[in-house]
Amino acid sequence: MTTYNYPDQQGHFGPFGGSFVAETLVHALDELRAAYDKYRNDPDFLQEFHYELKHFVGRPSPIYHAKRWSEKLGGAQIWFKREDLNHTGAHKVNNCIGQILLAKRMGKPRIIAETGAGQHGVATATVAARYGMQCVVYMGSEDVKRQASNVYRMKLLGAEVIPVSSGSRTLKDALNEAMRDWVTNIENTFYIIGTVAGPHPYPAMVRDFQSVIGNECLEQMPAEIGRQPDYIVAAVGGGSNAMGIFYPYLDQADVKLIGVEAGGEGLTTLKHSASLNAGQVGVLHGNRTYVLQDEAGQVQATHSISAGLDYPGVGPEHAWLKDSHRAQYEIINDDEALQAFHDCCRIEGIMPALESSHAIAQAVKMAPSLPKDKVILVNLSGRGDKDMHTVAEYSGISL
Repeated sequence: MTTYNYPDQQGHFGPFGGSFVAETLVHALDELRAAYDKYRNDPDFLQEFHYELKHFVGRPSPIYHAKRWSEKLGGAQIWFKREDLNHTGAHKVNNCIGQILLAKRMGKPRIIAETGAGQHGVATATVAARYGMQCVVYMGSEDVKRQASNVYRMKLLGAEVIPVSSGSRTLKDALNEAMRDWVTNIENTFYIIGTVAGPHPYPAMVRDFQSVIGNECLEQMPAEIGRQPDYIVAAVGGGSNAMGIFYPYLDQADVKLIGVEAGGEGLTTLKHSASLNAGQVGVLHGNRTYVLQDEAGQVQATHSISAGLDYPGVGPEHAWLKDSHRAQYEIINDDEALQAFHDCCRIEGIMPALESSHAIAQAVKMAPSLPKDKVILVNLSGRGDKDMHTVAEYSGISL
């Protein structure tokens, strides 16, 4: 029996979430909420959504036993949920399929999005091409440099990529610009937010579309090991891949949920993106959550080797899961994530995204101290070919 029923009608997860936006956006959000409430349980909508997930995305994604690595570590068994095998190479496309189907039904021919690592931008450009819609993607100019291959992929798919040079020139600033675009073009534009942040209904809507990940695991793990895992580990920036695998397990108290934030160069350096571990409650991008901010309430600059985790806030549901102690949130630094990236390539023949490498590093840290019959399921949220230039640069190699 499901006892977890967040968010409430106003989009609150306990004290977090809600909708803190300019008056000019209220109508657009009301329109979106009404459409989502109408279609979320509509048989035709769900049939098309699941058809696209199967035939366009390639779902279900498999689960994989990292057997050789588990044996080397000598403790718990590590399994991967292989979201890297999805079309476009990450979990992001699950949500984009759902949102563009809403856009189609709402009669919005123009799609906008923000992106950090570029995976959400690629996924948005992909579904826009699939449905013949105009697509504009905002991306911090720093991330444009870090993710040049994904920028080119978006352009090949027909999207216009607009570099954002304000502020820290990363994901936060791209989201700001996308919000400004939306305000200006509400009548014909649908904003596909890529994570479980933003004003209500986005945190719940993105979570619902991404929960296909955890729902598949609920069936796959018993089929493979005869039971559910003991631990589920996932990287958390905004938090969509983590909520996608966590949500179906929230009522299963025996399954421990562990989110992994980007520790960057360490919490004492201020060069990190660990909002839940080092932030304070504030309002960012339309919702109340944990935010990295100074004493004056100004949003602080962030850092991570992973462009997709380089965000000064976190989805409000993660804030609630932290404060309610249903999930715990650990920190992995750049060097630990980089080591996990290299080890995963060499030991398992899988090149994970740097975002996913944070989660893998946490599992590798945990496994040796746990009994061999314990199981850690890691959401391998994306593939790492997009990160080769970053890894090479950090490793002192010129490509």
